[in-house]
Amino acid sequence: MKRVVSTAMAAMMVFSLAACGGSKPAETTAAPVATEAPKAETAETKADAPAENQADASGEKAPEDYSGTVVVYSPHDADPLNAGVNLFMAKYPNVKVEVVAAGTGELCNRIAAESANPIADVLWGGGADSLAAFKEYFAPYVCANDDVIDAAYKDPDGLWIGESPLPMVIFYNKELIEKDGLEIPTAWEDLIKPEWKGKIAYCLPSKSGSSYTQLCTMLLGHGGKEEGWDFIKQLYDNLDGKIVDSSGKCHKMVADGEFYAGLTLEKAAVQYADDDRVGFCYPQDGTSAVPDGVALIKGAPNEENAKLFIDFVTSKECQTEQSQNWGRRPVRSDMEVGEGLAKLSDLVLVDYDFDWAANDKESIIEQFNDIMVD
Repeated sequence: MKRVVSTAMAAMMVFSLAACGGSKPAETTAAPVATEAPKAETAETKADAPAENQADASGEKAPEDYSGTVVVYSPHDADPLNAGVNLFMAKYPNVKVEVVAAGTGELCNRIAAESANPIADVLWGGGADSLAAFKEYFAPYVCANDDVIDAAYKDPDGLWIGESPLPMVIFYNKELIEKDGLEIPTAWEDLIKPEWKGKIAYCLPSKSGSSYTQLCTMLLGHGGKEEGWDFIKQLYDNLDGKIVDSSGKCHKMVADGEFYAGLTLEKAAVQYADDDRVGFCYPQDGTSAVPDGVALIKGAPNEENAKLFIDFVTSKECQTEQSQNWGRRPVRSDMEVGEGLAKLSDLVLVDYDFDWAANDKESIIEQFNDIMVD
């Protein structure tokens, strides 16, 4: 797996990020990126400029004609976040990007609290089910790449757009499994077998957006919204009271040998493609591919630049960089998945109900917490 840190990272540092869930890291705000003032344009320099850098006859702006600021709230990991923002800045050198990094839940709650006087322009990242729960704070926008994004990966009213489908996987430590003579898991159901008791890393769904998606996925794949709770009770019993406090720790603790298997995101598992000690599987009893989303904040103070940013993160340019360098699955139908990733058409996917997951989140979390205290 290629791990290239953008050389432009020094221009904009994000010191602490949440992996994807509701955990609450120290919030950091990147200072506005200083951009060199554009040189005064003369008749000669304008005539010499490449045609693609000039506004066309229809009045469409050239990249350097955009200016001002865009404020991006994001729960993405630091490296792909910085890489994406730096790529945007390279294309639009006169637009300053300000980033606030925190967990999905924290950022969504902040957007709601600021709704009377919005500060953010764009929310980039966070599971679509989490975004769906806050879509009253988003404005509809059909992005420039709408025709290559399947309807399954965008809100029907245009209130959020998927930018990277995220299959849920079981990540496992081959060395530990071999040492104990266990079989490599291929399904969620393997994890409720007695021999896996106390060996599974799973984060509280109340703290992590990805853990909540995993909970909903397992419910829908094992009997549905009501009967699926029998399976969840068995899984919780097998956790043996060992609950991880951050979803970002699940794969790390498996790789470090603290757990035999962990529930995590495909994008986390593929980071270990060069590590022969670990592996991952797509559960045969049904996984999900809920996308990370991007949304235009209602009342965004820099709406034009916000739309520009959304168009960019769904563009082939950005999607290619994020896929090749950071293992993020592209949402575009005109792109192939990265090396080592299964095609979505080859996976067993549950029929994920976004509205149910969004609107019933409080009661679903409460029911899980009740299992913990029984």
